[in-house]
Amino acid sequence: MPSRNEKPNPSWRMVGNLGGSRRRHYWVLFGVVIIVLFLLTHSASVTTSGTSTDSQIDSEVKEISSQTLSEAEETKTQPEVKVANPKTHWEDPPTFEKLKQWERDLPQHNLGLPFPEGRNGRYVKFSNQVKRLGWNNAFNEILMNTHLAYESKRAYVFQPYVWNEDHYSWPQSKFRNQEFPPHTPLNAIISGPSAGGPWDVGDNAPRSISEQWFDVVCPEHERRIINTREVKPMIGSSDGLDIFNYWKELLLKATDRCIEIEPEEYQKDFYPQTFDLWLWGSERVRSLWPSFSKSPTSRLLEPSPIVVSAVERNAYLFNPRGPRPNHPTSRNPYDRTLAIHARRGDFKEACLHLAKWNSTFYSWNLLEELPDAFPPPPGGEEGNNTPENVQKYLEHCLPTFEDIVSKVRDSRYEYLKDSKKGHKTLDIIYLLTNAEGEWLDQLKATLKEDGWHTIVTSKDLELDQEQTEVNMAVDMEIARRAAVFIGNGWSSFTSNIVHKRLVDGKEPISCRFY
Repeated sequence: MPSRNEKPNPSWRMVGNLGGSRRRHYWVLFGVVIIVLFLLTHSASVTTSGTSTDSQIDSEVKEISSQTLSEAEETKTQPEVKVANPKTHWEDPPTFEKLKQWERDLPQHNLGLPFPEGRNGRYVKFSNQVKRLGWNNAFNEILMNTHLAYESKRAYVFQPYVWNEDHYSWPQSKFRNQEFPPHTPLNAIISGPSAGGPWDVGDNAPRSISEQWFDVVCPEHERRIINTREVKPMIGSSDGLDIFNYWKELLLKATDRCIEIEPEEYQKDFYPQTFDLWLWGSERVRSLWPSFSKSPTSRLLEPSPIVVSAVERNAYLFNPRGPRPNHPTSRNPYDRTLAIHARRGDFKEACLHLAKWNSTFYSWNLLEELPDAFPPPPGGEEGNNTPENVQKYLEHCLPTFEDIVSKVRDSRYEYLKDSKKGHKTLDIIYLLTNAEGEWLDQLKATLKEDGWHTIVTSKDLELDQEQTEVNMAVDMEIARRAAVFIGNGWSSFTSNIVHKRLVDGKEPISCRFY
């Protein structure tokens, strides 16, 4: 059969009806081949998991720089991890309609329940929670506010996560019902008491309720409004536990059934949260750890079923591909996994900002039992650090290729050497990275030479619509399960992973920083 660029051979036309029939078969076959090739080249899997995880370490830096804050206020901006919006082949975001209905139908949403729930129950809503920042900035608050509500013998009022639209996986034209900014039901991301789940068996503490039900059980005329300007000046820069106890006593002693915490105007307090960034970004937060880490808020925290399903559907990627160890080892591949967050690209700007203000590590990354502490180096001043100090920050905040490889080697050696249980193996590595191309290929090749026989990246994960929306939590769950995790000490993403790993009972030596 002639090609489109050739003149037809006369003999082709002279074969009569039989030739015409064959020609039709050729064209049918040609069309089938074209269709198959099109489908193969357009059925790319979703590989967005690492992007939203990394979606936000610049977010607070940009947020602050757009405000008329003093230079001192910029000091404690503790960013989360940022990259460009994830790319997804899903045309529209999920509706979450069934999940939203499930939240509406929670059993505690019942006026007839006995005290401390129902129409006579005691409730607190934190309307001053952070919005339109990275998930992990919001996650910090959600957990600590739940803990505060529990200790105050009140039901916590959970709210959907409100995105910064720049971090969302879909463009504004695709937002659900033209919702702006986009919201994600909390139960799509986490499970547990913070999202309305049960407390321990035998614990009669009131369960968390949705903000929709709060409007029913606590109509506006029955609420006591407490503005943060009435409280925060009284506690200032106190120790974290002192701040917690002040709020606890206030909420406990209040006779009002329904309390709503409202924020001060942003022009007067740019961080009007109950537990604000100044606390999370300082050593003052450490005093909260003993009670918070043992609390049911922490112990009963779990990923959502959507997140679990994403991890399970990609579990086969973590099956060991190397030689069998010469000693007994766990059948669970995550017990043989090292997860590492390797941020590249435009992260340097955020690291330079942190260096400029001589910033400490963030939140639980500051715990004294963890290795790799980074005390801010002496010699500089806030807002004008020395070149030598800036270089030290970059070594830990934006490690070079060689630094990453070296950290992986050292972390594996020290974990296997110091582990309480012998006969452990680390031969699977999970790269949470936005890197692509030659740099990533070289890193994978070098790691393979070092004995990492199974290498998985966030871009290898296949996610459906709902899993794509919460992909940052998918990465966090894999990092939580891994035997060893290497993160960034200035990241709230890293801090929340460290929190759950330690609550799970993982050894401090398994939580590392550059």
